[in-house]
Amino acid sequence: MRLAAFILALLPAAAASAQVQPGHCVALSAAPERIMPAALDDAPVPAGSLRIRFVGHATFLIETAGGVRIATDYAGFAGPGVTPDVVTMNRAHISHFTPDPDPAIGHVLRGWGAGPEDPADHHLEVGDVLIRNVTTDIRGWSGREADANSIFIFESAGLCLAHLGHLHHEPSDAQYARIGRVDVVMVPVDGGYTMEQAAMIRVMKRLKARLVLPMHWFGAANLRAFLAGMRDDFAVIEEPVPELVVSLDTLPRRPTVMVLAPLGGAMPRSLDPGD
Repeated sequence: MRLAAFILALLPAAAASAQVQPGHCVALSAAPERIMPAALDDAPVPAGSLRIRFVGHATFLIETAGGVRIATDYAGFAGPGVTPDVVTMNRAHISHFTPDPDPAIGHVLRGWGAGPEDPADHHLEVGDVLIRNVTTDIRGWSGREADANSIFIFESAGLCLAHLGHLHHEPSDAQYARIGRVDVVMVPVDGGYTMEQAAMIRVMKRLKARLVLPMHWFGAANLRAFLAGMRDDFAVIEEPVPELVVSLDTLPRRPTVMVLAPLGGAMPRSLDPGD
């Protein structure tokens, strides 16, 4: 579904966004469809909103209305001249972490702990955002390593964002319960390095996020296959800019996949399965 057609179907804005309720992502949104793609912008984030920028690979830069900047699966780069306040990292591959994060970063949250008996356990409030994690397992050459990676959850402006990291398996019922409600999800769609696309699509349908942001493509063919598997239940928008502004009131009514361009990169071509 192209953005122009999507905009024609928009309804008037609803009431002002709900306030942050740290750790209580339980209310469902029934707001009108009004996602706001944006060109790169360093202006303050509007009250009750978040700005999400796709830096590339598995790194997104999330900026809150209070000015907190968070880089996900941080491997040393969060955009030109950007020093985040918080970074999250996973260690399945070197492209998802750095052993030498900038000492100017206030909070470095690793998705793994000191060992199997001491998994990562984050519950951090920074300004107007709460950041927590749900550990997941790594599939390695020597077998499955328990609690060695993390899904990170970000709660701000009444929204619940989940970054699935380098997810290697479908979450258990207990893990889904710990994740809670998800409004926006950042999902790896490569279909091999993480897990097969059919399984990842099942995760998307279980989470029922209103907005799905694909990452970790490894090529247009992988991304196209993921979109084809999502079209029955999700609207699909290809947006040629790397960032958007979203609030609780502007989440789409119908669950939607939005394909953002990586920062400084081109969109994959021929994403429409009919091309």
